[in-house]
Amino acid sequence: MTYQQKTLPTDQNPKDYILSLDVSKNKQADGLTLLDIFTEETGVEPVMWGNSIIGFGAYEYTTSSGIEGVWPITGFSIQKARFSLYLKYDQEESQVYLDQIGKYKAGVSCVYVNKLQDIDQDVLRKFIKVGFQYMQSHFTSKDHI
Repeated sequence: MTYQQKTLPTDQNPKDYILSLDVSKNKQADGLTLLDIFTEETGVEPVMWGNSIIGFGAYEYTTSSGIEGVWPITGFSIQKARFSLYLKYDQEESQVYLDQIGKYKAGVSCVYVNKLQDIDQDVLRKFIKVGFQYMQSHFTSKDHI
């Protein structure tokens, strides 16, 4: 059986998606601010991936088991309790930004923040920009799918 990637780009408008979420007005405002920040720092338009990821650019990958797919270079998703920021970059270099960004929790390629007020937005901007450039230089990337 051939692997079928489940989370793919959709036609849903990311701004409309954010405005339709059942979250606090502050969370919604932070989501719109993130939309602007990611768009400015990547220079590409946002695309909804699946029903909850707002992605910027895309890269092709192949897993160690030979499965091929495509995924956003960077992006974010909004949950009621926190934001998931998908910031991919060299692990050692990422730590430099994480040490400066403010209050967060980290996963493999994900930084979790409760609200934008908890982090330094200038550091976030730099992290997004250098991570986006890193991914473009290390993977086959596309601005649009």
